[in-house]
Amino acid sequence: GDPVFFMTEPGWFKSIYVWSGVWQSMGWSSIIYLAALAGIDPQLHEAAKVDGATRLQRIWHVNIPGIMPTIVILLILNSGSLMAVGFEKVFLMQNDLNMEASDVIATYVYRAGILGAQYSFAAAVGLFNSIINFILLVLVNSAARRLNETSLW
Repeated sequence: GDPVFFMTEPGWFKSIYVWSGVWQSMGWSSIIYLAALAGIDPQLHEAAKVDGATRLQRIWHVNIPGIMPTIVILLILNSGSLMAVGFEKVFLMQNDLNMEASDVIATYVYRAGILGAQYSFAAAVGLFNSIINFILLVLVNSAARRLNETSLW
């Protein structure tokens, strides 16, 4: 077949970015969730087995409620960085051929502020980005507190 130049085609940038992010965070997330699973009392699993629960039922009724506070806290922390897509990875993957798909707020601020010497405009865009990010963090935290009684504050 014909070779596919993934880094030069704009249509592939988002897929590469998402899958590399999944690959990048999979190890740390596994450690966090395994630690949360290790904190679940084994007697709950034994009681569920005695009651005749299948493996799927034990996962659904013992494991997931046991790690739900960890899931909620990680959701809140990840929502706090939703607007900060990650300047470094995008900037390193970006080139002139995939610029239309790879331009995010952080790279736009860099080009406008540092390369274009529009410091006040770049500061205003960065501040707007931070304010939106803070509002998202507060909204997700309050929703988590109302729904699950677990929150950062």
